[in-house]
Amino acid sequence: MTTRADLPPLPSLRESIRAHGLDALKTLGQHFLLDPTLCMKIAALGGHLADFHVVEIGPGPGGLTRALLQSGARSVQAVEIDRRAWPLLEELQTHYPEQLHIVRQDALKLDAAQLSPAPRQIIANLPYNVATPLLIGWLRQADQWSRMALMFQKEVAERVCAAPGMSAYGRLAVLSQWCADCSIALTLPPGAFSPPPKVHSAVALIIPRPEQPSPALFRAMEQVTAAAFGQRRKMLRAALKPIRGSILLEETGIDPTRRAETLSITEFDSLARCHLKNSRSQ
Repeated sequence: MTTRADLPPLPSLRESIRAHGLDALKTLGQHFLLDPTLCMKIAALGGHLADFHVVEIGPGPGGLTRALLQSGARSVQAVEIDRRAWPLLEELQTHYPEQLHIVRQDALKLDAAQLSPAPRQIIANLPYNVATPLLIGWLRQADQWSRMALMFQKEVAERVCAAPGMSAYGRLAVLSQWCADCSIALTLPPGAFSPPPKVHSAVALIIPRPEQPSPALFRAMEQVTAAAFGQRRKMLRAALKPIRGSILLEETGIDPTRRAETLSITEFDSLARCHLKNSRSQ
């Protein structure tokens, strides 16, 4: 049986990229993270990875993948749609055949929680053009994840972690913080990536709470936040009108002249529960 010691040394990441002629594609929102030290810092946000199965979305050439494997993750499911990156991941897989599994699928069409048993985490440098819909999909099943360490554009990470009253506070903040404790763990400049994006990036650490909303309640919260922040300059009595907001505001005791960005997560929770109750009684 061939062991890692019998194999030729694994080429450096930059050597592998040159050998396979892999360039980041703007159409896929790709910005490769090549610095091994930064990749190890991101992997470290997962804690003691030997206890966890890890799902990585958009590994590209495998910089973060290498760090996750070197950190001892029980397994790494690397979900990559770009077939140009597959040879680099296959090269890495020869050195970690038991740990690394390549999933050649579109992450947006995939139930990531089905890729590995619990306990599981998502640790990923997300493709920027699909990062938000991916996150919302994972929040819908937050009870399936122990932790998420996700690289976003800094602006998006701030929207995930913003507090009421902040300009970045909106639907994404409410959905995220309703389901999890959220914080910005690491900020990276454009120069950390190849090619450099036009903006800074940040890793949001998202730790789901033990108690999660039911699927029906999550849908109700999506409807409430979509209405409330869809016209954020309007008072709640006008913004929530499409979902019979006057009744919701009266039953929850929330001042109808307030605007969505002033409401706490707890107040949004009350509105969502009331909306769900009223929808069932109609």
